[in-house]
Amino acid sequence: MNSTLSRRNFLKTSIVAATAFGLKPSLWAVGTANPRISVQLYSVRDDCAKDFDAALAQVAKMGFAGVEFAGYHKYSGKGKELRQKLDELNLAAAGTHIGTGSFRGDELKRTIEFHQLLGCKFLMVPGDKDFSDPEKSKALAETFNQAAAALKPFGMFCGYHNHKNEFKLDGGKTYWDLFAERTSPEVVLQQDCGWTAAAGLDPAALIRRYPGRTKITHFKPTVVNNEPGKKPILGQDSVNWVAVLAACREAGGTEWVTIEQEIYPDGKSPMDCTELSLAGLKKIW
Repeated sequence: MNSTLSRRNFLKTSIVAATAFGLKPSLWAVGTANPRISVQLYSVRDDCAKDFDAALAQVAKMGFAGVEFAGYHKYSGKGKELRQKLDELNLAAAGTHIGTGSFRGDELKRTIEFHQLLGCKFLMVPGDKDFSDPEKSKALAETFNQAAAALKPFGMFCGYHNHKNEFKLDGGKTYWDLFAERTSPEVVLQQDCGWTAAAGLDPAALIRRYPGRTKITHFKPTVVNNEPGKKPILGQDSVNWVAVLAACREAGGTEWVTIEQEIYPDGKSPMDCTELSLAGLKKIW
């Protein structure tokens, strides 16, 4: 396709989307992030444990562009085979959740080699007890800085995923803000926007506070304070996803919006609830 035509088509699409979100088209530029949608496989962990290939095929059929891993099941240590399966299903390795130990010592080399095979560049830590420790948090931040520097030549990134404890205060600042200040811009702040809302904070505002650092994020449907009439399905919950998505596109540098479904209302299965949340997200996409 002609590059000028591609540029015009993208701008036209961006303006339509901006109008749908109630934003001024002037705020949107060709450089605005255009993320894809993935699923954190922890959402359907029982299905993955039972038959990983079948679970991957099912989320691919739903229309997800990629998957974020929470373990590799039968493909542990078998990067080539897993990449072949992903290619077969037209799925990308959007990211992975691994422990901080994967960035230390000889493990870092193995971590890089395995995830290079998958084409997976976002290596996220889904929690570390040192994060909210007054002293150990400083050393943890340095671990991420060193890992980010080592990953950069490979086009890969490390980062951290929050729950609620990350928003506890140390002095006048949250541990989340302190981590952001102590780490280089290459360290991804994988905000779980559902947990952020549950902690009483505005996820969109946090994305805008740290431009370009929300390269991959979590959209977890969340009902805050048992809000009446709400349920944990995207579009039916308490989070202002329109504002969050706009922040991802305008400020976050977001490449992947990752749905994580952890609660399954109305007696529906994890797969059914995940598909409902995908449908809810696409309504505002």
